[in-house]
Amino acid sequence: MDFDLSEEERLIRDTARDFAQKEIAPKASEIDKSGRWPAEIVSKMGELGFMGVAIPEDLGGGGMTTLAYALAMEEISAGCASCGVIMSVNNSLFCDPVYKFGTPEQKRDVLTPTAQGKLLGCFGLTEPMSGSDAQTMATNAVKSGDGWVLNGAKNWITNGPHADHIIVFAVTDRSGPKIKHTAFLVKKGTPGYTQNAHDHKLGIHGAHSCTVFFENCQVSDAMRVGGVGDGFKVAMATLDGGRIGIASQALGISRAALEAATAYSKERKSFGVPIAQHQAISFMIADMATELDAARLLTWRAAKLKDAGVRHSTESAQAKLYASEAATRISHKALQIFGGYGYSTEYPAERHYRDARITEIYEGTSEIQRIVIAANLLKG
Repeated sequence: MDFDLSEEERLIRDTARDFAQKEIAPKASEIDKSGRWPAEIVSKMGELGFMGVAIPEDLGGGGMTTLAYALAMEEISAGCASCGVIMSVNNSLFCDPVYKFGTPEQKRDVLTPTAQGKLLGCFGLTEPMSGSDAQTMATNAVKSGDGWVLNGAKNWITNGPHADHIIVFAVTDRSGPKIKHTAFLVKKGTPGYTQNAHDHKLGIHGAHSCTVFFENCQVSDAMRVGGVGDGFKVAMATLDGGRIGIASQALGISRAALEAATAYSKERKSFGVPIAQHQAISFMIADMATELDAARLLTWRAAKLKDAGVRHSTESAQAKLYASEAATRISHKALQIFGGYGYSTEYPAERHYRDARITEIYEGTSEIQRIVIAANLLKG
């Protein structure tokens, strides 16, 4: 597979790297400690075209490849993992399904300003008692006149407190052996659509999430995304692409941890020499770099397959599984290299360690990725 980057892909990578290093990374610690929403960074990401990278230009996006998106995601996430996942949700979990399954009116009125970064989107699949097992979903939508009435709740909705629209999945048919879901676009401020205060989490403190409630929330049929009963298909297609975004976020966290640990190992001395000269440390750095490159190759492969229009469920799951678990291992080693200072909030190692952990959980846990990979292999 050819991994040569196009001129456009190199340009977006370099633009994202420059922005991340100059404007995001210097604020990352403060964002983490304060837990504030990085509004000025989100706005600038929109101006730079990072909020709808792979959406066609005539619909407000950058008109670039999925690989370009993965490159930009890695750079932004290396600067601040919170900013990376805000960008990922808007691109992968909101813009992508509206582009693939939305009506022309939805693309004009909702997708275009969201891809431009003028509006923000979020994705409502997970519930208090329903995650990857969509058959236990409780949120429902009942047909009423020329629209639908939604009732239920969605939780851990990243971007939720600040999003202008949510793409929400609800059960619309329980009559068969398997329940059927339908996807809807719901605008913030719609009567019956309310939210809790944002969640308090181990990491990614600047990427606010919350629980969203629907109580007799009336939605026009014009805001349905895809066909009635096709919600599961919409969700699974979306998550296949979303896993590339999270894999890329994990790459960014890993790289930031590796770079910080490598630099520290050259400065910190023990027994009269920099600790980098001790084999125990140099071998850790070698392992970290190797795992990072392996994760990047898996992620780029999945992105290239998506760009080619080839089914990529297995490859996206492999990329997400390996990159996320590698991020945990790499950030763990980085903290160990920092020693006692790694446990201090004065240094970035502990932040990378905390931020890495969520990549093994959201958009399908590592266990779900293994189920997807094994199921696809065993079909053959």
